[in-house]
Amino acid sequence: MNPSSGPAEASRWLRSYYFSRAAFSVAWVAAAFTIGRSLPPAGAALLVVYPAWDALANLVDARRNGGLKANPSQTLNAAISAVTTLAVAVALGRSPHAVLAAFGVWAILAGLFQLVTGVRRWGTGAQWAMVLSGAQSALAGGFFLKRASDLSVPGIADIAPYAAFGALYFLISAIWLSVRLARKSRATREARQ
Repeated sequence: MNPSSGPAEASRWLRSYYFSRAAFSVAWVAAAFTIGRSLPPAGAALLVVYPAWDALANLVDARRNGGLKANPSQTLNAAISAVTTLAVAVALGRSPHAVLAAFGVWAILAGLFQLVTGVRRWGTGAQWAMVLSGAQSALAGGFFLKRASDLSVPGIADIAPYAAFGALYFLISAIWLSVRLARKSRATREARQ
C-alpha cells in the first residue's frame, strides 16, 4: 500500500485487484476449454500468456504496495512467473510433458510465495483465501510434476482446473473484501448520525 493510503484504501485496491485476477482467470479457463483444446497454436499461446499475466500482476501489486524491495514474496513471484513464461515457451517445442513439468515447478514456487504474501497481509482481510490458494497451488504443482512423468499425453485441459481454482480464490477474496468494506462504511455512517 502507498505510505499515504489508509487501510480502507488498501482494501479497496486489493478488492479491485482480486476481481481483475479472477476475471482474467475465468476468461483464460473459458478460452482453454474452447479454442485452446481445438486449436493447438491458440492453446500454446494461452499456456505462455498465463504465467506472463501472473508475472505482470505480481509486479503491479508489489509496486502499488510499497515497491519491489518492500514486497519480496511478490517480487520473487513475479520473477519466477517471468522465468516460467520463457520455460513454457521453450518446453512447447519439446513435449507436452515438459510443459506440464514447467507448470508444476511454477505452481509450487508461486503457491509458496502467494502463501507468504497472504500471511504478511493478514490484517488487510480476506487473506485466508489467498493462503489456501497458495497452499493448494503448491500441492497442484506436485500433482503436475507426477502427471508429467505419466505415459498419457497431458494438455491444456490438465492445467485449466488449476486456473479455475485460482479464479475462485481471487473471487472469494474480492467478495469478502467488498462485504467488509460495506460493513465498515455502514458503521461509519451510523457513527456519524
